[in-house]
Amino acid sequence: MFPKATLAIAIAVTVSGCNAFLPAAGPSTSAVVDGADQTTSEGTFARYEFIDVNAAVVEALRGRPLDSLLSSFGDGRMPSEAVIGIGDAVAVSVFEAGSGGLYSGPLTVNSMSAGSKAAQLPEQVVSRDGAISVPYAGRIKVAGRRAQDVQSLIETELAGKAIQPQVIVTVSRPVSQSVTVGGEAVGGARVPLGTQGDRILDVIATAGGVKAPVSETFVRLSRNGRTATVPLTTVVSNPKENIYLRPNDNLTLVRDPQTFLAIGALGSSNEIPFQAEGITLAQALAKARGQSDADADPTGTFLFRFEPAPVVRRLKPGSPLLGTPLVPVVYRFDMRDPNSLFLTQAFRMRNRDMVYVSNAPFTEIKKVLSVFAAASQPITTGVRVGGAF
Repeated sequence: MFPKATLAIAIAVTVSGCNAFLPAAGPSTSAVVDGADQTTSEGTFARYEFIDVNAAVVEALRGRPLDSLLSSFGDGRMPSEAVIGIGDAVAVSVFEAGSGGLYSGPLTVNSMSAGSKAAQLPEQVVSRDGAISVPYAGRIKVAGRRAQDVQSLIETELAGKAIQPQVIVTVSRPVSQSVTVGGEAVGGARVPLGTQGDRILDVIATAGGVKAPVSETFVRLSRNGRTATVPLTTVVSNPKENIYLRPNDNLTLVRDPQTFLAIGALGSSNEIPFQAEGITLAQALAKARGQSDADADPTGTFLFRFEPAPVVRRLKPGSPLLGTPLVPVVYRFDMRDPNSLFLTQAFRMRNRDMVYVSNAPFTEIKKVLSVFAAASQPITTGVRVGGAF
């Protein structure tokens, strides 16, 4: 027979020496914990920050600075009376008190009937010098002035030339008082701003709304060389972020589905969409169909993320990795502690986070034993066959 002592020794050798050669979904819990620092012949170097999550960590992360349209641009409303700008299309109408003037028609044959007392000048686009041409008044500077101010200026220039002239100036196409809307808007275009001012949601509605789901859409506003991006859900839910737009703003609606990666000893390893405004780690684990009862290490639930340096400075003031704008951070949750269930409900997920659950140590032993059992089956079968003779 095959000696039992030899079989036991073979199992022990296999368990101790073959773990590195077995398939695995990722590093073990101890490898993640101990891997934050790497020791080389030149010294010890930090590769990422390792943080055990507690209530203080969750509270610190709530103060993470986010992009804000209000803090980036303020909420200043446009002047109630907009001024004419370069590129605007302007129409001028001139009225005279009697017939036979510069702009009024002559008297007709029937003395009881007078000719036209008004003239509509062809629509003009304000040129680069900021002026338009008015017959008998010359070049009139209109850029930067209100329509009523231009009316008075033209009337002054025509005084003594026309018969008690009255002028009406209309901005038919206020190009300079518009914003550009593009991206995931149903009807991307230049949208004129109203005289009372228009907020972001007003302009988006004028452009036909959003093609993508609201939960996957971001608002990117560019003004005077500065750009800020926030989720559309933030603008919808927080009225302070629904700021007034200004002339020549560039508003782009960007579709960016929010997802996280789930790998390791989970019910589902995949890239999973949020499908909501924002989710917690508890919801993320539920979307990944939870941890595997047979394989998961309850002390090895990790979240991998790049954090802004100011956030890491609050959590780890002495971190050697603070010299870079984004710092790799690994958060660990000990699911044996019931309080971790509350922490996972308060821990907010970020776009492109990675949730990883390591295998329990016994899972690796099971793999080794299954490999050894498969390899030793011919031997044990031969022993039984040999014993039958």
